[in-house]
Amino acid sequence: MNANVKMMKRQSGFTLIEIAIVLVIIGLLLGGVLQGQQLIENSRVRSAVNDFNGTAAAAFSYVDRYGRFPGDDGPTNTLTARGASWTGQVGGDLDGILDGAIATTFTGATETGPFWQHLRAAGFIAGNPADQAVAALPQNPFGGVIGVNSSLMMGTLAGNKVCMSNVTGSGAIALDTQLDDGNGATGRFRATLGVSGANTAPATAALTGAYSEDNVYTVCYRI
Repeated sequence: MNANVKMMKRQSGFTLIEIAIVLVIIGLLLGGVLQGQQLIENSRVRSAVNDFNGTAAAAFSYVDRYGRFPGDDGPTNTLTARGASWTGQVGGDLDGILDGAIATTFTGATETGPFWQHLRAAGFIAGNPADQAVAALPQNPFGGVIGVNSSLMMGTLAGNKVCMSNVTGSGAIALDTQLDDGNGATGRFRATLGVSGANTAPATAALTGAYSEDNVYTVCYRI
């Protein structure tokens, strides 16, 4: 057997050191991927918190300027007289609440769509004031939409609320912990089970049981 053949035999396969190095590299890569996913989720949560607080601030600024709540403001001729950005805007019934059944939270029907249109026409949020119905609803960081409603829902959650669909379980836990009491069935921040990839309307009943990171939720926050 010549020297070249002997050398090839000695070089075949991996040594324990080489295998260890490969395993370390794989571990570092996996750790980096997981860390990156967590950073993305944390960014989504921060953005969602800003959306909740920003929507509340915009709505209250609107009330300070016009004395009425966006979406409920009117009548129509009063709105259209404010300027070009108000062209085509429809007024509400001035009853002080956002009219619309729970099922309209993510459809933009009744006054839940004009809420966003009025804020855009007034310049408090970005976007096209002419967008209507579902197209008027902003996107949320979790791939769902942002809606509003004042119907009694999720047990005893009353008043004007900002809601998000398609929120991850870990995202819902973090949001509830930062904005409220960490319990999806109590306080001013509540949750109901949703369907992944869908804009599931809030439920009339409160969440039963603790949050699960395996689930997707619809969450609502009273402003």
